[in-house]
Amino acid sequence: MQIITNNAGKELKKHGDSAFPFLVSYERLSGYETGSFLWHWHPEIELTYIHKGEMLYKVNQNTFHLKEGQMLFGNANALHAGYMYHNQDCQYIPVTFDPKLIYGFPGSILFQKYTEPILRSFSLSAVPLDLSMKWHQDAVEDIRQIIALDSQRKPMYEFEIIARLQHFWKLLCANTLSQASAPSGQDEENYRRIRRIMSYIAEHYSEKIQLEDIAELIHLSPSECSRLFKKCMNITLFGYIQEYRIERSLEYLEDSSCSITEAGLLSGFSDSNYYTKVFTKIKGCTPRQYRKKQLR
Repeated sequence: MQIITNNAGKELKKHGDSAFPFLVSYERLSGYETGSFLWHWHPEIELTYIHKGEMLYKVNQNTFHLKEGQMLFGNANALHAGYMYHNQDCQYIPVTFDPKLIYGFPGSILFQKYTEPILRSFSLSAVPLDLSMKWHQDAVEDIRQIIALDSQRKPMYEFEIIARLQHFWKLLCANTLSQASAPSGQDEENYRRIRRIMSYIAEHYSEKIQLEDIAELIHLSPSECSRLFKKCMNITLFGYIQEYRIERSLEYLEDSSCSITEAGLLSGFSDSNYYTKVFTKIKGCTPRQYRKKQLR
């Protein structure tokens, strides 16, 4: 299993329906073929509750180490991905919803004063709730109650869910709204460019990727392209391509009919020794050791 996206990296999975755009899912990282869910985005808010274990959760250029009982607020349209911590599994519960459940309709006071400023803030692309503050504890309790309400689905449970979501949003606003910074047009253009780069890599990772081709795609010089990616994603473009290729190679390693050399080749590594070197650096074990663990 892996996140299904379109060419722009937008997740295609429906989060509820138009009548009630809300979804609670029960997930585990080991359920994904690579032991991680890869970069994607969607227009819904995502509140991720860690039920058991730990996770390295990446949102735009930031990485958060989430532990059991903690939660992360993921803003609409933010790029995000999740990885195992020390190769250990993690069970987590994403609560995903359309923000219109908070504000009702565009133009409302709730939209103008309390929702849009957060939705448009790059500085609030993610807010970790690590229980270190009282409001974190209250916010996480809201989400725990929402998960329970959805599980039980008693008559008129939808009212209760919306009430809890709005209470959560009130806590979020009271403690973060002053930090919200409106994005510049350049900020928005930069993240559109990042999405185009990631989409290109996802389509061509098995081929030779040239910096010049990526730069031409987003209408920047090669040096400007490299600087932009490092600034926005906190990793070099070359480093990201390596990590992406290694993650994609895991599905081949888990196929016993595919040799380790073939796994590297199919993932864009023309040299098997170099593939092993990069794999070991990123995963902390050799491809052979990873395969042995997965196929035992």
